[in-house]
Amino acid sequence: MRVPVAIIGGGPSGLLLAQILHLAGIESIVLERRSRDHVLGRIRAGVLESGTQQILRQAGIGTRMDAQGLVHDGFAISHSGTINRIDLRNLTERTVLVYGQTEVTKDLYHARDSSGGIVLHGVEDVALHDLTGDTPFVTFCHDGEAQRIECDFVIGCDGFHGPSRQSIPADHRREFEQVYPFGWLGILSETTPASDELIYAAHDDGFALCSLRSHKLSRYYIQCRTDERVEDWSDARFWDTLRMRLPASVADRMETGPSIEKSIAPLRSHVCETMRYGRLFLAGDAAHIVPPTGAKGLNLAAADIHYLSEGLIAWYGQNDPSGLRTYAERALARVWKVERFSWWMTSLLHRFPDRPVFEQRMQRAELDYLAGSVAAQMALAENYVGLPY
Repeated sequence: MRVPVAIIGGGPSGLLLAQILHLAGIESIVLERRSRDHVLGRIRAGVLESGTQQILRQAGIGTRMDAQGLVHDGFAISHSGTINRIDLRNLTERTVLVYGQTEVTKDLYHARDSSGGIVLHGVEDVALHDLTGDTPFVTFCHDGEAQRIECDFVIGCDGFHGPSRQSIPADHRREFEQVYPFGWLGILSETTPASDELIYAAHDDGFALCSLRSHKLSRYYIQCRTDERVEDWSDARFWDTLRMRLPASVADRMETGPSIEKSIAPLRSHVCETMRYGRLFLAGDAAHIVPPTGAKGLNLAAADIHYLSEGLIAWYGQNDPSGLRTYAERALARVWKVERFSWWMTSLLHRFPDRPVFEQRMQRAELDYLAGSVAAQMALAENYVGLPY
């Protein structure tokens, strides 16, 4: 089989690229290791920057998002029993949209199915070959049968653990990482959200986040140790811990109920500056990971796809290689700014084990300064709604 573009990874970044290329008349194939049900079962952040919303609309999949997404004009940060609202609309004249990543992926699958595009699920033993030549190819096993796809370009959208980044020789990869000494324990519950807007809570016992997916579906997180197990956290223990970390005005009115999903996610920051190697291009989590504080993962992947799709369309439409040649430079300029913001929010709001008392005081002073400074709030809001492309 031969196609112009082979995309490794059937998550939102790979599917979005396939959809944009389809609209431009460029054929692609998507290879995904997991089943479709597994991909759609992943619970991820659902805060979409204004730029991400526009990309989805341009890709022709914005109808359900615009009908069902919840526009948020701001969010709150609580500490020391107080709540301070960050007014995104007044500070930036922009907003964010709460629309779950699972819903985005559903919309992308529907578009792919409607166009007759190929997504192969359950592929195994994916290997990338001849990436520095003019005719790269991908080999894999599907339904017990060995297969080969020849292409012009291979796009790695297969996440942190996928084969794409590992296909770049170690002496050509330049990677940076910080692993945080805690994780997030998250639950999904069919309860009325504690607030119409997100609440990020800094507490001496640890971080907490009140989020939502709809008016009847809540998503909550609490900071936990990296060595803890989901099985050790009953629903009752989770709710008690969450309420303790929230201001009384929020905790007292919180509706609780059985969880319908519960998981622990470790936190890390990671950047692979080698986002291009020959005819291989990395995008999304294959190239970078951000901690979930600030909900930048999907948004950063969408920015990569914006730059990459521009380059591919220019290559095939105008025989112009400049967009692909400068892809990594353009993407990384934004990646590092978003990494900085996610690292800063994580450092601001979490309790770090063994943090010196002086740094604890600096953290508290930073929160106090943010609560009283319009300039500080404006910088936070500008990053939260999304930096320009």
